[in-house]
Amino acid sequence: MAPSALYLVAPQYLRTLFWGLRVYCRALHRHREGRTMAARASELPPGRSVTAGIIIVGDEILKGHTQDTNTYFLCRTLRSLGVKVCRVSVVPDEVATIAAEITSFSSRFTHVLTAGGIGPTHDDVTFEAVAQAFGEELKPHPELQAAIKALGGEGWEKLSLVPSSARLHYGTDPQTGHPFRFPLISVRNVYLFPGIPELLRRVLEGMKDLFQNTAVRFHSKELYVAAAESSIAPILAEAQAHFGRRLCLGSYPDWGNNYYQVKLTLDSEEEEPLEECLTYLTSRLPQGSLVPYMPSAVEQASMAVYKLAESGSSLGKQVASALQTIETALDRYCLTQLCVGFNGGKDCTALLHLVYAAVKRKFPDVPNPLQILYIRSTSSFSELEQFLQDTIKRYNLQVLEAEGDMKQALVELQMRYPQLKAVLMGTRRTDPYSCGLSSFSPTDPSWPSFMRVNPLLDWTYRNIWDFLRQLFVPYCILYDRGYTSLGSRENTVQNPALKCLSPGGHPIYRPAYLLENEDEERNSRT
Repeated sequence: MAPSALYLVAPQYLRTLFWGLRVYCRALHRHREGRTMAARASELPPGRSVTAGIIIVGDEILKGHTQDTNTYFLCRTLRSLGVKVCRVSVVPDEVATIAAEITSFSSRFTHVLTAGGIGPTHDDVTFEAVAQAFGEELKPHPELQAAIKALGGEGWEKLSLVPSSARLHYGTDPQTGHPFRFPLISVRNVYLFPGIPELLRRVLEGMKDLFQNTAVRFHSKELYVAAAESSIAPILAEAQAHFGRRLCLGSYPDWGNNYYQVKLTLDSEEEEPLEECLTYLTSRLPQGSLVPYMPSAVEQASMAVYKLAESGSSLGKQVASALQTIETALDRYCLTQLCVGFNGGKDCTALLHLVYAAVKRKFPDVPNPLQILYIRSTSSFSELEQFLQDTIKRYNLQVLEAEGDMKQALVELQMRYPQLKAVLMGTRRTDPYSCGLSSFSPTDPSWPSFMRVNPLLDWTYRNIWDFLRQLFVPYCILYDRGYTSLGSRENTVQNPALKCLSPGGHPIYRPAYLLENEDEERNSRT
């Protein structure tokens, strides 16, 4: 007879006994389940696969008030620890919504990491949501109360109210080498991280042992293809079918890169499939389409530039000569007395990369950013403006901005920055009024007094492009669209010498680095 049927026919005193046993069994099951979930927070399950779900909490993310950078860091770090991130969710500051997501994630993934919603204000509701998700109460935790008191955190008492089964993890603060003064809190397999990116990174760095999966190491390769994604899609589909579950092949087009059109990612838990897939793709992709692209061109600028200078090639000799001029300037002037003239053009882009390499070589530990002089045009290309902003971030530049022609800009520069003594220029002898210049040329008497430093005087158009493209230096995308010399919208056009027909018979322009006759460089100016 089934227990439920027995219950119906049993005497009253037995019914009471059965009811009590059922309540006890349910409570025991819940207790065991709670112990199991808590154990998962510190013990990896058997087998190789360890998974994670990430919940980003915050109205500010959903409303576009704040850019989420935590997801990228969490995914990248967890993958390096052998953890597969399976899902990322962004939820508002609503207790019921957060609780529902935590309930769902905690039953599906080994680890759940939340970011945000932890603090002293009314919209910091993550602790409350976690308590609701697991049917627990919020209770003051003595250790947290003591930690808040020790930190002098008046008004932060809300942080001591945590779900009743909360565990505290102190880890090791990477900045001090000591345990964190305020712990990371977890409930079962859910870890509650702060939303402030700098603090989240610091805490995760100090808590890696909680997530480390030594059974798995993810291997990856990146390939760069100078071909349209649509043209190689059948090859990629065949490759994925060929390797199946042994490897994951991703394809990501990039319309703004100077050197490739598609980035391919190869991911596997073993190295062998990566090498096999590389051989497979190399033999099937269009000949010459794989590019040995170096995405860290700026970070490796010093090493790559000086290696080229020491190569003994004709370009290497030009680079060595330019570096000698730049190094002389760095000996004569301190960094606060120097700036690089920069308008986004190819010549000053090459110059900036050279100067950056020389500064990093001479002052590897100096945090001061390079200064650039940018003379704003009244009708500049939007692509040029975007390139300027990207370059500022890439090289960590301080911008000294001015308006007007060169003479007016230098007057303004001298008034606003009297400490400046010299300007590094990307001038070449083929530029107007430049054939009589030397590496160090003072401004004319009627101009503001500056030393013009000209490291590229004897470089040719071909030297500039060979330097940029050999070292994979990012440059303004307009050059890939047939412009060879950039000014304002009013005086700049695509170079007629680069005009040609596409395979479909439509007129297009080849990129600037394919210009054959250097004398036609300034045909882009009207």
